[in-house]
Amino acid sequence: MSGRPLLRLSLRQTARQISGQARNIHLVSTRTQLRPQQALRRTPLQHGQQRRHASFMENARNLTQQNPMSVALAVVIILAGAGSVVYANYVYQSYILAAFHKYPEPVAKKLRRALYYTNTDLQPKEALKYYKQALHEAEEIQMDPFSDEIIGVKIQVAKLLEDIQQWSKAIEVLERTRSNNLEWLEQFGRLEHNKQKRTSVLAKTVGISVKLGELYGHPAIFDRDAAQERLVWAVETVLKEQQRRVSNKVKDEEEGEWMGNDQIGAALEALAHSYEAKSQHYLATPLFLQALSLYPTKDCHTVVLMNNLASSLAQQSPGAARAAQAYATSQSISERATGPAASRENMIDNAKRWAQKALDVAAGIAAPERDEECDIGCAVATHNLGEFAEMSNDIDLARKKYKEAISLARAIGFEEGVEQSSARLRELSKAG
Repeated sequence: MSGRPLLRLSLRQTARQISGQARNIHLVSTRTQLRPQQALRRTPLQHGQQRRHASFMENARNLTQQNPMSVALAVVIILAGAGSVVYANYVYQSYILAAFHKYPEPVAKKLRRALYYTNTDLQPKEALKYYKQALHEAEEIQMDPFSDEIIGVKIQVAKLLEDIQQWSKAIEVLERTRSNNLEWLEQFGRLEHNKQKRTSVLAKTVGISVKLGELYGHPAIFDRDAAQERLVWAVETVLKEQQRRVSNKVKDEEEGEWMGNDQIGAALEALAHSYEAKSQHYLATPLFLQALSLYPTKDCHTVVLMNNLASSLAQQSPGAARAAQAYATSQSISERATGPAASRENMIDNAKRWAQKALDVAAGIAAPERDEECDIGCAVATHNLGEFAEMSNDIDLARKKYKEAISLARAIGFEEGVEQSSARLRELSKAG
């Protein structure tokens, strides 16, 4: 199938008034490839952002060497069914401001200065100086280095380095934190009095590993092997912990809460977007579908997920789609896809249905629940329907949908949507 490069942008760029996490939005377009650092790729407009046998852990390394594609597919399905992963952006933002009063005053004093130079008057050198001093003060007064508060400071340092595009240094901080956490888990995590602390440290280490997978995949670093290694570790760890909790009938009161469906869904979306960025749509599709199944209500973010799913479906090859489905429904990772692959036409039809369903869901959402995410989602879905019509050689319908998308985008000030739909109309006019 012809894979059109995707346009990907964050809703923070197109609707800054939306609060909370930024959603990725992809417009299906076709033409020139944009530079990686622009974070723009083309595809159908996308918006936004249980259990397996233990032998997987034993054989994963060998399987990776023998059949990397099969392992990649297995990883997706394992993650989709595993039950819990920490969403890296959630980890990045949760531990300092939410519990600031927990820091002793000598540490809090340095952190206040660090946060001032991070959030109010951005001066990275000053901020890093005060973060370092805060960690030194914490060490002097013997704060627990594996507490939420101290791990949170280290994560915040990595986030600052990422924000100023010091990718390698951000990776260095996270790798060091991850290594220290793993050493603590190995030496002390099994002790009876550390049960709840183990859960907390393990969850953060999974989140750090997911974030490292993202950073290693950044165009400035682009170390796919390292990215895959960190993501596979995160998946295996989540799977193993979930199996242990189920088989041992672990209660949250005893060992602390693990991850909930909302966090799982957010992690699935994050990883799906990372696969989309590599045009690995066959890996992204089951993740979007699983995230959608975990989402409890039909709200504006449901519209986002349906758009993403439609986009992903329309861009994958039939053979890869069949393989992904086989892994999604199999009871063993050794099972292989059988039967005919879905046709390109069937996949586009499925994409159309999901895009239309996104519009139907959005139409049923009224204020105050309805927000800009819904409005942009409608413009995105309508544009995608134009792309899908174009893929099916229904040029008249494609023109109609692009015009509708332009009207919707213009009404809400979604300039990127206006630009992309207008560009498609111009291309159709040139083609006659």
